[in-house]
Amino acid sequence: MTMALISSILQNAKSRVSLSSSNVSRVGVIRSMSVSTVNAKADDRKEDIVIVGAGIAGLASAVSLQRLGIRSVVLEQAESLRTEGSSITLSKNGWKALDAIGVGDEIRSQFLEIQGIVIKSDDGKELNAFGFKDEDKSQELRVVERRVLLEKLASKLPPDAISFSSKLAKIETSENGSTTLLQLEDGTRLSAEVVIACDGVWSPTARWMGFREPKYAGHIAFRGLGYFPEGQPYEPKVNYIYGRGLRAGYVPASKTKVYWFVICNSSSPGPRITDPSILRQQAKELVRDWPVADMLTLINCTADDTLTRNPLYDRWLWPLVSPPPSIGRTVLVGDAWHPMTPNMGQGACCALEDSIVLTEKLAEAMKSKHISVEDAFKAYGSERWRRVFPLTVMANRVGALLQSENKLICSVRNNFIVPKLLKPRTLTRHANYEFEQTKRNKH
Repeated sequence: MTMALISSILQNAKSRVSLSSSNVSRVGVIRSMSVSTVNAKADDRKEDIVIVGAGIAGLASAVSLQRLGIRSVVLEQAESLRTEGSSITLSKNGWKALDAIGVGDEIRSQFLEIQGIVIKSDDGKELNAFGFKDEDKSQELRVVERRVLLEKLASKLPPDAISFSSKLAKIETSENGSTTLLQLEDGTRLSAEVVIACDGVWSPTARWMGFREPKYAGHIAFRGLGYFPEGQPYEPKVNYIYGRGLRAGYVPASKTKVYWFVICNSSSPGPRITDPSILRQQAKELVRDWPVADMLTLINCTADDTLTRNPLYDRWLWPLVSPPPSIGRTVLVGDAWHPMTPNMGQGACCALEDSIVLTEKLAEAMKSKHISVEDAFKAYGSERWRRVFPLTVMANRVGALLQSENKLICSVRNNFIVPKLLKPRTLTRHANYEFEQTKRNKH
């Protein structure tokens, strides 16, 4: 089984490397892959630190910097916080990061702690069940509404910290390399000493730095948040259903809301669909024949603004192939650097980890003469690569197993791997992350 996994990874490596050049030509970014230099203008607006993107990574970075006594400006292309969508899963490591920036308790108090997991096959047979704390009492898992998390993070910043309707049009480096020049679509020009790019999976900054486009994983996720005004009826457990080329699940988020998802195979990402009536119908069609009536109930009682359909993408940061996450004083954080599929539930958690590690190293560089900002970013890249690369690969491979359409593989999965090999520590060990600063403090 180990050799098969290694072989699969090596095959993926070859295909991904060969795809990199074709991806570049397809999206037409060859010209932007080289780092151009220009002269700064006297009337350019000057900022010490600019954060591009007011998502989870961007706002967490801004809050963390503020707690460290450092001001930043966040550029967000939308007119307001992008609170659409349903929920995210935060494990122990994600809560550690939120605690580090002082918002953990305020958020966790609004959401249920998930006690365990029940896994069934699509015919209703229970394959495995256990508690997340059966082997480690320190584990913590909650499903958090994305809107609540973003609004709480934003509330910790000064009113003028986020600049909305500020879409990045162009990024360049000054001739002496000391500043990064940002031009917005409205013509505004900013000269920034430091740029922290948290601009998501399709990051323009990552393209400018030479990263290839994320690769489609072959799966599409439908998600939503079922609402029960009189109180939802489910125990605080993850409920998972495995089929052939299809899986689904639901987990209570709060006393009145239940997060659900349906993931199906698709040869292509397909068109972007935002009409909630179409999304609801497509999700219901996928699970209509399953003997799990709860899924249809949840889909039916889901608010339109929480219904989403998202093709799943990732980017494998192969050593000696992928660029570093920083050029000079510009650095990538979260999905902008390492988009990963949600199969390990670690995308948001790793973005939060990135924010803490980066801002601590940046603050150290800015407050002392012992390390430069450039060296701080290199240290961040080295430390975080060891963490995010294996998780990205693992999430992809787990997804391939769970989404298999092969009858034999599904039989082995359901009759041996899930009931015999899947233990609490299998699902929770990746959450046992400690920040380097915490490790140093212990010694």
